[in-house]
Amino acid sequence: MISKLWKKLKISLFVSGNVDIGKKFHIGMLSYISSSKRLTIGDDVYVGKFCSIQCNGRIGSGVLIANNVGVVGRRDHDIRQVGTPIRLANWIGAERYLADDPKNAIDIGDDVWLGFGAVVLSGIRIGRGAIVSAGAVVLDDVAPYDIVSGNPARRIASRFTPEQIVEHEAGLAAKKW
Repeated sequence: MISKLWKKLKISLFVSGNVDIGKKFHIGMLSYISSSKRLTIGDDVYVGKFCSIQCNGRIGSGVLIANNVGVVGRRDHDIRQVGTPIRLANWIGAERYLADDPKNAIDIGDDVWLGFGAVVLSGIRIGRGAIVSAGAVVLDDVAPYDIVSGNPARRIASRFTPEQIVEHEAGLAAKKW
């Protein structure tokens, strides 16, 4: 009973805005999730401690987000406002044109792992089954089952062989997130 109450309290404290959460969702202490327009989070998603997820879009099911990960909007502030300090410039929470910008949305596929301290900028897609290594800074799309690392993140390997991907997909098809 106390754990269910604690889970509801954490979600009410650390999730705000237009965020839809699936079943079996975990959010670590002092992580914060918000969206100016809409963020949909699938089933069986784990978000570690001290994460900041502030963008529109989708996070798939079976996703593992390690501690200290940032998933942030690429165009949260209007940097082109002449005569206005950046601190006072229009921002995504107040201006619809920024919220509607596709560069401020993320698409993270199912079965993705974002490693410790990774930073993912919006406007990209991380394909199903991909792995983003610890400390990586993701500026571009990541193909399904690729493993990326570095700043900026680059492909370093594939998670599985093509034959293993077929087998893995069959196993996922039977899974109920």
